Amino acid sequence: MITTKQMSAPTDTDAELVAETLSGNRDAFARIVERYQSLVCALTYSARGNLQASEDLAQVTFITAWCELRKLKEPNKLKSWLCGIARNVTNNSFRQDKHIPTANAEVLDDAADISTDKTTPSDHAISKEEEAILWRSLGELPPVYREPLVLFYRQHQSVTEVADALDLSEDAVKQRLSRGRAMLTEKVTAFVEGALRQTAPGQEFLGSVLAALPLAASSVATAGAGAAAKGSTAAKVGSWAAWLAPFVGIMAGMTAHWLVVRAAPTDRERRAKKIAFTSLWVFVLVWCVVGQLTLHALRQRLGWSDRTYFSVMTGYWWVYTVVGATMTIVMLRQFLAIRREVEKTGESHLPSATPLKPATSAMVWAGTYLAFYSWLICVSWQFHDRITAGISTGLMLVLWLLSFFSLRGRTGVAAMQSIAWHLTFAWATVLVILNLRLDTWIATAHRSTLAEIHRLMPPWVIPSLTLALLLWAGLVMALTRPKAART
Repeated sequence: MITTKQMSAPTDTDAELVAETLSGNRDAFARIVERYQSLVCALTYSARGNLQASEDLAQVTFITAWCELRKLKEPNKLKSWLCGIARNVTNNSFRQDKHIPTANAEVLDDAADISTDKTTPSDHAISKEEEAILWRSLGELPPVYREPLVLFYRQHQSVTEVADALDLSEDAVKQRLSRGRAMLTEKVTAFVEGALRQTAPGQEFLGSVLAALPLAASSVATAGAGAAAKGSTAAKVGSWAAWLAPFVGIMAGMTAHWLVVRAAPTDRERRAKKIAFTSLWVFVLVWCVVGQLTLHALRQRLGWSDRTYFSVMTGYWWVYTVVGATMTIVMLRQFLAIRREVEKTGESHLPSATPLKPATSAMVWAGTYLAFYSWLICVSWQFHDRITAGISTGLMLVLWLLSFFSLRGRTGVAAMQSIAWHLTFAWATVLVILNLRLDTWIATAHRSTLAEIHRLMPPWVIPSLTLALLLWAGLVMALTRPKAART
């Protein structure tokens, strides 16, 4: 039985505790565990992001230390030795996750646990949902800032203890803590501080380690594999609504273009529209699906910071907008040129052409504006911006009605020119909404304040890119104007 007096002896050095442990004194090893359990648990949690898994890996660390203590050549460096074991155990658990088929499965049987049947302090401290929020906040930080933060709030908020634990100067710790806090919002920071204090390991963790010591020699490998399996997290499942709405818009736009192709009055116009629309939708699908998934994979693999990720994503979608606008302008110019030439030459219309009836025309414009606004409505609704979602929906309906009634009965060049103006206005409204609301949506998505988002992406970025887009569109329109119109 370990008494409070034994557990709290503050005068023993690490070297003395190591010597006593090697002589068979389990109480000495208990004091080692008590001295460094917060440090080891903080390191494993900072790496794995799972409270239960971090304690499992910390137990494996101490059991491994018990078994291999005689290999420690410099007992006064016990702390750094334990940290090295903790990092090795954590890295091994990551590698084992890749080879264990059940690594991502729920644990159905806890009979192999080396801990007691009692629940751990972390089970009582925070719920699974709160734990997920905690790691979602901390997991965004680079390890160089995350480790000091986790240690600080688990080591009695002592800069000295954190500096000693990480072998850093106090000034370096203060700088990293300051930068780490700056990367969290005030609300999240307050939550993380309280949650980390509540989830620090206590006497039950120590009892679990000591209870497992007699079995350590034969069960270290098994315990490590078990910890790896339990420590893995389930794959994130995306919101169906966030994916479905843009695809509804894409399918609606493709359907509208298919109807437009069918109604082309001449063979040349039909062929031009097939090529143009096919190219446009291949570009949209590849850019929005394959490109987006690739960027997320690169972020995970390369460990991009939020600033880097925001910069890459901003540039990525700006290029998408530039290419999309360019393709739209060139297509409309091409279709308009074909119509003008047909009117001049009197080229005969295709017998298979199917002029747009009122119902078909209504479907074409509905599909067109769904392609423009469905994703905008989805994003604003997803981020609880009901007003913008309502405005976007209203704009979509109003423009649909205006386009339908204003273009009824129009044909030839006049119809193409009117279509160009309607599409230009739709583009303009989308750009205005993005300029006004994009930073708010990003802040909501990242549970941050606007001030924090503006530190990562200054408020002048989106207006500047919009201006650059407009200048580019003007240049493209000037370069693609018919020769007769230029003169």
